[in-house]
Amino acid sequence: MEDIKLTPTPKTPSVSFTQNGHLELKGRSIPENSIEFYKPLIDWLDEYAKTAASDTNVHVQLEYFNTSSSKCLLDFFKRLEGLGNRVTIHWYYEQDDEDMLEAGEDYESIINVPFKMIEVEELK
Repeated sequence: MEDIKLTPTPKTPSVSFTQNGHLELKGRSIPENSIEFYKPLIDWLDEYAKTAASDTNVHVQLEYFNTSSSKCLLDFFKRLEGLGNRVTIHWYYEQDDEDMLEAGEDYESIINVPFKMIEVEELK
């Protein structure tokens, strides 16, 4: 199983998923076809689950995502529930972005995985 590293585009986030349990999504998520973009990531997570690290830390630093991406993110987070190891989702949001904070809180209320809400001055 290979790590995943994807560079960002104006419509897709950067992705860095490593076998040592560090998973990161960063940027904008408004792909033309969200399912097509997220399917390889979810497939990777299914493979990762077979030999998951003892701790998995997921860092989500999205400045914006569209409705179809939100469904794919929910599917991704649901997969994390089944890992059977310690999983923490670090949800970053800009201090003035109440919508992004609420989105993280909504996911937290649905998913049985701990979230850490992290306020930042500006997402980079």
